[in-house]
Amino acid sequence: MTKPVAVRGRSTTGRKLPASVRTYPAALRYLNGLTNYERMTRVGYNSRNFNLTRMGRLLAGLENPHKLLRCVHIAGTKGKGSTAIMLASMLSHSGLKTGLYVSPHLVDVRERIQINGQVIPETDMTRLLNKMAAVVRKMPGDPPTYFEILTALAFKYFADSQVNVAIIETGLGGRLDSTNLIKPEVCGITSISMDHMAQLGGSLEQIAEEKAGIFKTGVPVISVPQSPGVYATLRKAAERVKAPLMFTGEDIEFSFRFESSREAGPHTRVSLTSGTSRFEHLMVPMPGDHQALNCGLALSLMAILKEKGLTIDDQAAIEGLAKAYLPGRMEIVCDNPRIMLDGAHNAASIEALMRAIGQNISYDSMVVIFGCRTDKDISGMLDFIRLGADKVIFTGTGSPRSADPTELAAQYVEQTGKMAQVAEDLEEALSIAERAVTREDLICVTGSFYLAGRAKRIVEQRYLSKDSGQTVGSA
Repeated sequence: MTKPVAVRGRSTTGRKLPASVRTYPAALRYLNGLTNYERMTRVGYNSRNFNLTRMGRLLAGLENPHKLLRCVHIAGTKGKGSTAIMLASMLSHSGLKTGLYVSPHLVDVRERIQINGQVIPETDMTRLLNKMAAVVRKMPGDPPTYFEILTALAFKYFADSQVNVAIIETGLGGRLDSTNLIKPEVCGITSISMDHMAQLGGSLEQIAEEKAGIFKTGVPVISVPQSPGVYATLRKAAERVKAPLMFTGEDIEFSFRFESSREAGPHTRVSLTSGTSRFEHLMVPMPGDHQALNCGLALSLMAILKEKGLTIDDQAAIEGLAKAYLPGRMEIVCDNPRIMLDGAHNAASIEALMRAIGQNISYDSMVVIFGCRTDKDISGMLDFIRLGADKVIFTGTGSPRSADPTELAAQYVEQTGKMAQVAEDLEEALSIAERAVTREDLICVTGSFYLAGRAKRIVEQRYLSKDSGQTVGSA
């Protein structure tokens, strides 16, 4: 085999990027050698770091696979992944070959790229990265980032696989996001709240303006209900580019209600009428009022696709909706002790999580293991944790962006008047929590997707690696 020739490239590790990728371990090394803004403490939000021209060159080198796709583009602060998963599940169960691109991942990077619920095979990921390495060789002065490479890889994989439709979730913001070179059939906007303020702006209106950067002339946009300022910002942005904009509950008939039954337990049901479809009292597959809004958005996006000519059977779609499942969202990964993971990573998501747990989970007391990044609304997150937690253990997320757990604990004590504990690492935090709970209690690990993913790996190693009689898996 010819020895690979090294090429110059930006890297978070300082390593040079290889010229070829022949094995899956080599593919992972290649990815990990790329500039990864998801793991950096400070990222300038500008057209150099988030460069759509660079992304365009990368895609051109792959023969512009994104131009071959029929897409749905989803942006927002919280609920993007849940909306995308519910929509993808409905479409795939209707017989459509459906691609799904989401981020971040919990355990395996391949979770980000799926077709009909199956992650991209290692062989395909290796093959495509090898092809992309040849393209990157021709971009020595300004090589692509980790997210750009994964986005282009997803587009190429979906195009090569001839999917009928691809559901594409934005990464950060929208206007400068690497996914924003697609021309979608329809755009979806989930709930917008305060997050990534250092990059997107210090007000809801500024954040909404960045999210609205995905609007395209003539492409319909559907949004969940928003705060007045966000509502006005989205309206103005849509008018500016002449994009039809509709809101569920206003332009689209939509309602939901919480109920409980002996057969189904506590759950939420939605009703929606849009265009060619009418759905009545559908059970939302994920707990929480916020998931009802996401479900309504997914149903509305599906209705637009139906109007645009995709063949979708409503009954098959309803069956697909019932099977929709997203790891890392109120996911019970162990029954004894009962351990739940949730990637809630901003104040609004923590509020929704605490409310959903209270509505849907029965427990005597709850221990929250919490870690988050430094660029979050930490004060807001701590306020909402206080509403649900009986005991809080602060720890690091394992990311360079992680907030110091000792400082988090001090702020929590000062802000709430409640006691808190600090663990050196997540393993210690889980051990402390496990000793403090009984079978009727709940351990909730939250604050960061990275923390939730690490917790999932640790729990699997502790309970699946030995014949302990424990049940580990998803709820």
